[in-house]
Amino acid sequence: MASPASQACGWSRPLTVAAVALLCCLLWGSSYPAIKSGYALFSIAQADLPGKLLFAGWRFVLAGGFVLVTAAVMGKPVLRTLGRHPRQLLALGCAQTTLQYVFFYLGLAYTTGVKGSIMNATATFFSVLIAHWFYANDRLSPAKALGCAVGFAGVLTVTLGGNGELGSGFSWLGEGSVVLAALILAASSIYGKQLSQRMDAMAMTGWQLGLGGLVLVLIGGLSGGGMGLPSLQALVLLVYLALLSSAAFTLWSLLLKYNRVSQVTIYNFTVPVFGSVLSALFLGETLWAWHYVLALAMVCLGIVLVTREPAR
Repeated sequence: MASPASQACGWSRPLTVAAVALLCCLLWGSSYPAIKSGYALFSIAQADLPGKLLFAGWRFVLAGGFVLVTAAVMGKPVLRTLGRHPRQLLALGCAQTTLQYVFFYLGLAYTTGVKGSIMNATATFFSVLIAHWFYANDRLSPAKALGCAVGFAGVLTVTLGGNGELGSGFSWLGEGSVVLAALILAASSIYGKQLSQRMDAMAMTGWQLGLGGLVLVLIGGLSGGGMGLPSLQALVLLVYLALLSSAAFTLWSLLLKYNRVSQVTIYNFTVPVFGSVLSALFLGETLWAWHYVLALAMVCLGIVLVTREPAR
């Protein structure tokens, strides 16, 4: 059996960090075309919000279950965590999973996967701005301020319409909902970070995914939504979405355990890249419009600026 020191050495190798971090970002990026494909496979209409909530809810119930099983196998205090902090876990699940994904799934129904993946990257910039007010050791530096400015400018570039007019490619139901979901994610992550100081982070994430997903299922069902399993392909897609969330989190948490945060989060800039490219490949969406390419470059540059480690 490998010793803790050898495990740390293995997870700290630069090639391992790069390969695993890029795999996580690829999985997260693939969720954009997968969700939109799921709408088609499950015959969920654009205006069918209850159906979307059921789709999201079952995904995260499964994802939470996968994370909790993995945590239990690793010897994490799964049941004890829930027994000691039920209200906090429910509150985190309702914010970080339920509320966030109400707007995220709604937004993706009214925008393209390319635009959604770029605009959802604003969560990184919102996190930097919110952390400035909550943590004395995480103030807004000139590099972070520049990164946020460049990133938000990139997001504004996405809203350029075909005629080049700013804002003509923006809708509150589509792009507005995606950005609001990113803001909710950034704010709830601050609460999650505070809770993780008092409980096991992996068990916490499994419970918040599962509980938040269960609330989504209840809301979707009680509001008249319905969702069957029309085909094996639809079932495989749903399981894939659940597995990508649980697998990406588990691998990402192991990287953060054995490496500095900045060494891992620097790869976040590839999420919108993977999301945009995969949406173009699998959904046939336009990627090479000049304002999409420019916006993607600016958002990636902004993420690099706000997540890189300052020179010592």
